[in-house]
Amino acid sequence: MPQELVQQQKLEQRQQQRLTQQQMLQVRLLEMPLTQLEENINTELYVNPALETASTDDALSEDRDSISDGVEETFEEETERQERADALDSALEGIGRDDEMLPVHGAWFPTQDADREEMVYGDTISFYDKLKEQMLEIELDEQQKAVMEYLIGSLDDDGYLRKDLSQICDELAIYQNIDISEEAIGEVLTMLQGFDPAGIGARSLQECLLLQVERKPKGWLRTQLHHLFADHFEAFKKKHWSRIKDALDLSDEQVDELRQEIRHLNPKPGASLGETMGRSLQQITPDFIVDTADDGTVTFTLNRGHVPELKVSPSFTEMVDAYRQNPKGLNRKQKEALLYAKENVEKAQGFIDAVRQRRHTLYITMKAIIDWQLRFFQEGDEAELRPMILKDIAQQTGLDISTISRVSNVKYAQTRWGTFPLRYFFSDGYTNNEGEELSTRSIKVALRNIIKGEDKRHPLSDEALTAMLKEKGFPVARRTVAKYRVQLGLPIARLRRE
Repeated sequence: MPQELVQQQKLEQRQQQRLTQQQMLQVRLLEMPLTQLEENINTELYVNPALETASTDDALSEDRDSISDGVEETFEEETERQERADALDSALEGIGRDDEMLPVHGAWFPTQDADREEMVYGDTISFYDKLKEQMLEIELDEQQKAVMEYLIGSLDDDGYLRKDLSQICDELAIYQNIDISEEAIGEVLTMLQGFDPAGIGARSLQECLLLQVERKPKGWLRTQLHHLFADHFEAFKKKHWSRIKDALDLSDEQVDELRQEIRHLNPKPGASLGETMGRSLQQITPDFIVDTADDGTVTFTLNRGHVPELKVSPSFTEMVDAYRQNPKGLNRKQKEALLYAKENVEKAQGFIDAVRQRRHTLYITMKAIIDWQLRFFQEGDEAELRPMILKDIAQQTGLDISTISRVSNVKYAQTRWGTFPLRYFFSDGYTNNEGEELSTRSIKVALRNIIKGEDKRHPLSDEALTAMLKEKGFPVARRTVAKYRVQLGLPIARLRRE
């Protein structure tokens, strides 16, 4: 007998959170540094005829005034804009259902916006943006894209990924609401390690060198370099070339050839991407200008740069007002014109709202960072930085952790003590035996100062460094000292001997 096909209906309830188009616009603008925002605004002014620049008299003063004034002004203007938007919608309710099927002029704008979202604006930002630019060249689903961006944001200035995949897995679950396995993260990391320059995304010097070797042409040199770094890395670190020569059965000429080839490898691939942490530092455009007075008072403003004040074109609003006076008497062509005007007015108003919301979010986030790290902004001493994570600022501002993450990404603050990326002010905490919470950065500062002042003829071992840190009130484990030493780019004692 033929099998019977049974059809069943199943009722399943799911809760999904979807961002509105306006929220997506706000997220995109929030992630942009100032230079990219300027470019995006100029593009929007070009594609939307209902968006115009306002006169100087109409310009907002919230960025040039104190931040508290900016908060009140933004709230009042948002209320006024919402009332205008509601009035516009109410006036157009008389248009029939047939109008909804009319072709919408400029319907390709969202696609253009999606393209602009991924644009990278060159050497004035950082190597993180150059890596994001390379993301466009590979196929990623939405989850992989989010993980890739998080991995890129987790790289240090040398281009290394110092976090364990298990830690990243936890952070993605907590901060990004992404449930993903370590294996899946490892797959995305492998893709990242395929980006230029070779060695980016490595988790150790050994992996960094091996990644670079794998890109060399197949042949004797590549094979020997792979054996050297994969099987004799400890001997290589200690410069025991006689052992390496015997282990690999090399002649003196072949050893010299290997050593010559090694000089072409880059132990810090991140520093080579655009050289932004070196000579290009002066090209960075800060998003925040922080001023510290001699009496310790700290104030700040948002850098406006070349961002013009925006307004909705009066001619378009007048067009909508004129048509809405007699909505029932409109012919098809007039209805098309009305929908075209209404759509562009709404887009222009939505873009203006998103720009102002960006200012407000940047302001309250920076204010919270300054309140938290006040001693640093007063003194300029890196050791004064308190432990601070994204969750701390999220709780203080009432914003989501993901919002704080977007604000702190590729944005800079110009201070009396130099220009710093916002990520500089975040660090994990460490609790000593007395229950006092210390910043990991303060431990690194103490470690760096100890090594700087040591007798280079008899440099301190990691055990000795651990003991000296304990005397200074930092009772950390020896393996932690070794990890921090590596992160500071400081070699072991034997290699520091002069």
